[in-house]
This record gives sequence, C-alpha cells and structure tokens, in this order.
Amino acid sequence: MRRAEPAKTLRADVTTMARATEISRDIAMAIAVALVVARSGAAQAGAIPASEGHLRVRTVALAPRVDGRLDDAAWAEADSITDFRQREPVSGAPASERTVVRVVRHGDVLFVAVRCDDRDVGAVRAAQLRRDSDLASDDEVTLLIDGFFDRRSGFLFRTNPNGVMWDAEISGLEEVNTNWNGIWEVATSRDATGWSAEFRIPLRTLRFGAGAARAFGFNVRRTIRRANEEVLWRGYGRAQGLMQLAYEGELRDLGPLDRARDVDVKPFVLLDAAVAERDATLARIRAPLASGKVGVDVKVALTPTLTADLTLNTDFAQVEVDKQVINLTRFPLFFPEKREFFLESSGLFSFGTEGRAQLFYSRTIGLVGDTVVPILAGARVYGRIGRWALGAMNVQTGGIDNANHLALRVKGDVFARGYAGLMFTQRAGSSVAPAAQAMGMDVDLPLIAGRRNVEPKVWIAASRTEGLAATPTAFRVSVDYPNELFDNFVSLYRIQSGFAPPLGFVRRTGIWETTGHIDYMPRPDVLGVRRLDIIAPIPAWDIIADENGSLADARAWQTAFLEWRPLGGSLHAGDSFELNVQRLFDGPSGAFDVFPGTVISAGRYWWTRGEVQFQSFSGRALSVSTVASFGGFYDGSSFNLEMNGAWRTGGLLIVSTELTRSEVTLPGGRFTAVAAGGRAEYAFTTRTDAMLFVQYANDDRLLSFNARVHYSPVVGDELYVVWTSGYTTDGAARFSLPSPSAWVRPLNGVLAIKFVHRFAP
Repeated sequence: MRRAEPAKTLRADVTTMARATEISRDIAMAIAVALVVARSGAAQAGAIPASEGHLRVRTVALAPRVDGRLDDAAWAEADSITDFRQREPVSGAPASERTVVRVVRHGDVLFVAVRCDDRDVGAVRAAQLRRDSDLASDDEVTLLIDGFFDRRSGFLFRTNPNGVMWDAEISGLEEVNTNWNGIWEVATSRDATGWSAEFRIPLRTLRFGAGAARAFGFNVRRTIRRANEEVLWRGYGRAQGLMQLAYEGELRDLGPLDRARDVDVKPFVLLDAAVAERDATLARIRAPLASGKVGVDVKVALTPTLTADLTLNTDFAQVEVDKQVINLTRFPLFFPEKREFFLESSGLFSFGTEGRAQLFYSRTIGLVGDTVVPILAGARVYGRIGRWALGAMNVQTGGIDNANHLALRVKGDVFARGYAGLMFTQRAGSSVAPAAQAMGMDVDLPLIAGRRNVEPKVWIAASRTEGLAATPTAFRVSVDYPNELFDNFVSLYRIQSGFAPPLGFVRRTGIWETTGHIDYMPRPDVLGVRRLDIIAPIPAWDIIADENGSLADARAWQTAFLEWRPLGGSLHAGDSFELNVQRLFDGPSGAFDVFPGTVISAGRYWWTRGEVQFQSFSGRALSVSTVASFGGFYDGSSFNLEMNGAWRTGGLLIVSTELTRSEVTLPGGRFTAVAAGGRAEYAFTTRTDAMLFVQYANDDRLLSFNARVHYSPVVGDELYVVWTSGYTTDGAARFSLPSPSAWVRPLNGVLAIKFVHRFAP
C-alpha cells in the first residue's frame, strides 16, 4: 500500500509558483473591487445603529422551577419587555396579542420566561411534539442569544405550546445550521388566557467572551399561526427579521461571565445485527453478521471563546437515510450532510456555493464512491479570538481508504457585518486516490444602505493534485439585493477544467456561468392576497457556456434555464401559488442515459415548459403541495407531477407522503419515472418518539425501509433502536431463498441499538 509523501505532495515547482502568482493577483483584484463597493455602501449608510432596546437581567438567589407555570418569586422580581410589533402582516403595527418576556440568571444558567396571551386560546395551533420538528405549522416562540454580541453569530431556541425543543446555530448572515443540538430545557403550560414557556439555558451551551461588563445580543419572535402573524421585539421591519442580527436588542447586567474549561464526555455503545447482504442480482455478497462497537465524543471548552470536539471510533447508525431521487439530468446530485460530528460549526467551514462548487463538502469524508469507510478518529477546534473566527478539522478514515482529511478556516471581520476569509483543505495518505490540496479566499460584505440590504460577495479558489502539473482555479462574483419590494441577485462564475478540491463538491467544470433574478414583490392586499411574487419581463436565468466560449454567444452555451413568473404570491390564509413559463437548453457533447434503457443523443436541444405550483397552509390538520409541469423535454415531451401531503393530529401522530412522477415521450421510446415515499411519526412525549420511513424508486427498482425509536430520558442521554432494509422489485432478479415474495426480494437489513450517555464533570 503506497502512501503519499508529504514533502513531495507539498513541493512547489516553478510552474506552480508562477500560477500561484497569477491567482494572488486575481484575488487582490477581486478584493479591491469588493472593498470599493463596500466603502461606497458604508459611506451612504454610515455605521449600523445600535438597537435601542435592552433588558436588564437580574441575578436571583433561588432558581425558578422549569415547569412552564411562571409562578416563581424570581419572575416577580424580573424586568420585562412587552413592546412587540408585527413584521407580518402589517410591518410596525402593534402585535394583536400581548407577549411578555423576562430573563433572570441563577449561577451559570439563564432562565427565560415567555407569556403568550391569546384571546382565542382554542385556536392556538400545536401539532408537533418530536424534538427538532419543523414548527412551521404551529404557534411558536423563538429566542435569539448572541453571546459575543458581535451581530454575526448566535443560537436559536424555539418551542411551541407542546414544549417541543428546537435549536439552531447562526454562523453568518442568515446561515442557520438547524442540525445543531445544544444542552438546554424548556417546559410549557396552557390556561384559559394563553400559554407560557420557561427556558433553562446553561451558559456553557453558549459562546461568549469573558468579563464582568459583557452584554449579550438578544431578540424574541412569536408566531401566531392562525393569522400568519409574526411579531418581534426588535428587527420587525420587512427587510429585517430575527436572522438580521444588526437589529437585535441587548441583555444587560449579566454579571461576571467566565466560561470555565467545561468538558462534556459522551461515550456510546452500539450493537448491530445484519442479515445476509445481496447485490442487484440477489447473489450473496456478505453472510449474516453481528457485531459491537464502542466510541466516545468529547467536547472541551479550551477558552471562553474556543471549543474543541474529539471523536473516536465514530458511528452514525441513528442518522436517517437519504431520500431517493430519480436523476433525469446528466449531472451529479447534491445531498445534505446529516452526521452529527460534521454539523456543529458547519457554517464556519462553508466556502463557495452549495451544490455547485464547494471547497469543503463533509460527505466526501467516510465515502469512497458508494462504499462507506470507517471514521477512526476526528478532532475539531472552532471559535473566535477577537475579530477572528477560526476553524480546524482533522479526520482519519480507515478501511479501504485509510486517508487523512484536513480543513483549515479563518475569517476576519470587515466593517459591521462582513468578513474576509481563507481556507485550505488537504487529503493525504489515501490508498485509493492521490494526495491533493485546495485553497481559496472569500470576501462577503453584507451592507445596510439606509433601509436597504445589499451584499457583494466574491470567492476564488485553486486545487492541486499530486502527479498533475496544472493548478486549475474557480471563482464567483455576486451581488445580492434582498429587500421588501425587490429581491434581486446576479452572479458570474468561472470554473476551469480539472478544478477538483479533494474535500469538496463541484457539479461541473470547464465552464463560464451566470445566474440571476429580479423579483418584484408588491403587496396589493386585495382578494386575500398578502404578497405577489413576479419575475417579468426579465426572466430568472442560469446560463452555462464553454470555458473558452462567451456567455453572450448562444453557440457556446452548454445549458440554459430561463424562467418567467407572470403571477405568483402568498395569501393571508397562508397558501401560496406560482405560474411559471420556462425555456430550457442543453447541448450534451456525448450520448447519456436519462433513464434505464433510454438514451439522449449528442446534440443541441431547446424546449419550453409551463409550470403550476400550489402549497396549502401548513397550519391546517391536512396540508398539501403540488407542482405540475408540462411541455418539451429534449426532442420529446414530458408531464411531471410532484405531490406532498401531511396530516397532523395535534402532536402524537403525523403522517406524510410524497410522489414524483414523470411521463416522458422521446423519439427513441417512452418511460415513466416514479419516486414515492411515506413517513409516519408518533411522539409519545417530547422525549420519546418513533418514526417509519418507506421509499421507492423505479429506476433501480429499490424499495427501502428505515424505522427508528428514540428515547431521551434526560437531555444528553440518547437511546436509538434502528432498522434499515432494502428490497428489489425486479422480477427478473435471480433468487434462491425459500418462499420468495411475489413482488419484493430482500437485499439487506440491519438492526442497530445505540446508547449514548453524557458525563459533564
């Protein structure tokens, strides 16, 4: 087994140095352009004004009981905020229902009480009960706590009248990592005049600088679902909102803050048993197997602002399987990360454009093609030192890969909310791939000019692979203008042939690409319409040309997507709709399989489609969404239908289903592509739930099941029982087991039991 030689891997020859000089010059030019735009915006807007709102935090001798009743003496002593105003439907108008928020501190814990009065308590909606459920269907309250008070990062804590725990990490402008799970508690109660929520948030869960005079950024949002009313304490302007930390309020008089070197240790035990595994022809490729595994995850607060995560013998048996998707294009699909170790602080390691060209895509770690390889150990350090955000990750994999994966990230604050950053990634020591590195620089400058948001952004990156002399590069320049009446965006990419960041994701190389849209969003307030969303007469566009061609010359185009939206919008009742007209182009240079048994020949194809979308209000017991599109498809035609439905019973049982069906007619034949799935969730309590996920796709004739029971006796302790299995519906597959089913034949099956216990010395 040959290993990469670090000295040889990192050696730079004359050609590489010359190319690096060109890259440095390009980076300098990009930064100069971004800074000119930033200074222009700053000159117009001046410094971002500090929020006027603040709340004093009293330190109490006796901690309140976390039961949701708000009858403890501590709350009677606390200051309160009541000035909540609407962001929707009438920006700046007083809230239709009264909300009261109080905050106290006891020891190293913050307690937050929220009282939500409601004159129609019977109409309060609460359909979710499982942790981290999507609360878009429910009344809810969300807390924002910005421990650094830098208006750049923070944590969200959300609950509904059922006491569901939902949390997330904010790592940048509207960059929200909903997969972060912190250590905290919440309890709720209801009565004849409304509902109450009581939060217990240990300071060790947050990130902050030490000192006696520190303050936290703070905001609160309440959603009254039946009226689709969103109210906030601060930042209630239409172009603002909870995620715009520039408008957050302030928690004062917190007292001394000193995040000691806390240590959380979470060992786990995993037992699993697998039936015999078979390939697509049902030939046995692995005998039945039973095994056990132990591992540990450790979190250490190195300083009040820096955290280290360590993982040993990592396992992700509890992670939900990916959704099956039928790909009717010639390009790879992008799937989101779901593994816990890679989720926390994931926003810090983001670089590039998700799903198009990323310098770091954590799903490349632990996978070689479609083969899963074990993660033996990993370490990560992340946090802030002054105006610098730092991140470092190193992961060692084993099995057939046996590679080391390194990612380094640094971001320095620029102006009030922007940053300039660097990133370096490396894959070395692999037994199946050559050593490779990538590095890049990015500048993001979200500005506020008057009451308008504008965000210029640029990134540039290069990759190098052992044994190849070239150092291909990629870059993107973009400007975003997300505001109330207009939401505009334009970008320009160039991705050279051979650009291949070893830990990244690149959908296409050897291209020039431009994307953009000009959305017009008036609020007519007639016929029940709250807001229109119109893209006309200039269409939204995504145009890709050859690397040596011109975006202005259609003869050089590889693909193009143009979309007009003459009518679209949302209703006061919560429903939304769209009518779209699309014009598409694709010019494959070679034939490709669009579906098993069906080939698209090389050529240049233009076609036109119509699309109708409707999504009903998710706050109803039964909600549905539908997308129907029809028209051309290469040199033929197709009718596509996507349908989703969900039935919510009030917290205990939720049943949902989804169907994607494409009927395609081409000169070479016809086919129907079908992907379907169903999910049933039953939550016994906010700490105990069960889930069954069934899905099927007819391109590979695969039916799969994923069932999970989850129990959390206390926050931090977890018990999972998971069953995952796959079956083929291919009647032609060879099968030798006795009494085969008439329509399904097993391919695999694994039962896993995992227990995690948290120690917090």
